[in-house]
Amino acid sequence: MLKIFKLVAILEGFSFLALLSNMLFIKPNNSALYKSLLYPIGMAHGVLFIGYIILAILNKFKQDWSLKDFAIIILGSFIPFGTFYIERKYLKNA
Repeated sequence: MLKIFKLVAILEGFSFLALLSNMLFIKPNNSALYKSLLYPIGMAHGVLFIGYIILAILNKFKQDWSLKDFAIIILGSFIPFGTFYIERKYLKNA
């Protein structure tokens, strides 16, 4: 299950960066492209985010993470590039 969590963490990080890039770089220049990309990118990010949180909860009990480690892993999903840090530091052995 840790390998699946590692994959979801990486994909969630990329989807978050794609969503931010869409808002920061495409929206000011081309609003039609922004609107056409918003739903698929947003939906993918939402599904991956929910999967990340659920897998983090399941792995907390399976891997016996401390409350501090679990909080850092959850907070990593709210920060750009945070899931990449989590993947490197906490999921390295997967």
